[in-house]
Amino acid sequence: MIKAKFRPAGAIFDMDGLMLDTEKPMIPRFIQAGKIVGYDISKKMATSVIGNGMDKIRAMMKQEYGPDFPLDDFHRELSRLTTEAFENGIAHKPGLLALFDHFSSMGIPKAVATSANSKRAHWKLEKAGILDHFKVIVTRDDVEHGKPAPDMFLKAAKMMEVIAADCVGFEDAPMGLKGLHAAGIRSVFIKDMVQPPDEILALVWHRCKDLNEAIELFG
Repeated sequence: MIKAKFRPAGAIFDMDGLMLDTEKPMIPRFIQAGKIVGYDISKKMATSVIGNGMDKIRAMMKQEYGPDFPLDDFHRELSRLTTEAFENGIAHKPGLLALFDHFSSMGIPKAVATSANSKRAHWKLEKAGILDHFKVIVTRDDVEHGKPAPDMFLKAAKMMEVIAADCVGFEDAPMGLKGLHAAGIRSVFIKDMVQPPDEILALVWHRCKDLNEAIELFG
């Protein structure tokens, strides 16, 4: 039971794995894209890249499979497989629309802060039917430094014309939680596939099993 509810000036949402059920379906396609370009990518490796921006993923793949790993071909195949997988729509995570309605009833603006590029982010949000819910969308194309730097979150708050420290942010991955902390923003952790280490969980404002449960934090 929440003793004192928080009324944020703005709400900032991660996209993949937090709002959209896209990360679990990506694992087999990550592995499949690897096979297409001639590499056996383990499920462990595919899972380990979740929550990272493309630059970080590229570095991890190079480190694991060597400098000759065909990153451009791999990324092209992964993008094709992803497009095919989500062409007919993208499922929401539980409680997403109810939380949106709750914030709307309070007059609280919403923003997206995602490590996806702008084209991909807008495509996914449209396929999920939630693009129109957001006043602001910040992607990796819009900042010099992606997560875990605070840049995305600070830019989202600025574009909503609110103070970052008065906002709340929703994340499912360690890099995003670190970024919210660095930005001075209260974080709500909703676990998807990755369990952050204890030192990152110690930075979290609240942990919830899903977005439905998070509604009780705000009033």
